[in-house]
Amino acid sequence: MPKRVLIVDDEANIREMIRLALETAGYEVAEAGSGLEAFAIIGSDDSWDAVLLDQKMPGMVGTEILRRLNVMLPSARVIMMTAYASVELAVEAMKLGATDFVRKPMTPEILRNALAAALTKAPGSHQSNVAEDGRRHGSGRVTLNGFTILRATDIFGAVPQRPNERSFVVRRPEGREQQVTVEIDPDAISAVEKVTKDVPLGKGFWTEQAEQF
Repeated sequence: MPKRVLIVDDEANIREMIRLALETAGYEVAEAGSGLEAFAIIGSDDSWDAVLLDQKMPGMVGTEILRRLNVMLPSARVIMMTAYASVELAVEAMKLGATDFVRKPMTPEILRNALAAALTKAPGSHQSNVAEDGRRHGSGRVTLNGFTILRATDIFGAVPQRPNERSFVVRRPEGREQQVTVEIDPDAISAVEKVTKDVPLGKGFWTEQAEQF
């Protein structure tokens, strides 16, 4: 079975170049033009082997997308791509769980070699520095700032005040519990629905997105 690779880049011509370079090497490839589009494509499907992720994109930059990918695709290898490389960015990307870091413009050979090398690494091995973000303690997820999400109200049958709201009961670092409501941007919902109009989203898709954000 061919390895599955998701390209996340806001420039269509770059996505096409990468896709053609990888398809000729036997990979199964999909494209996303933004973080939201990538999240919609992934949905609850965690069978992606690798993600090629651009850093500088409008709306949500690559490192922020990477934080969510750590939860959605914990075993995928993520290769960051950027034309604005710096030591600081490379260090941040690696700390967040990136497997490799390549600089644009890159040749198809460099790209294929980087992907092949990343896929030889054990799934999830790059997560050692970021395990806290997706770690489960009992029934709750511990976030980067130390809050524990105990439950999502819509999972337990309560109806949110509005369709674009998701409420959670969380435990603060000092132990106090409270309810937190996340409002999902209607524009984000519309953008995802355009991409997934022929592929129904899982029942908990927006709850998972709200929890991660």
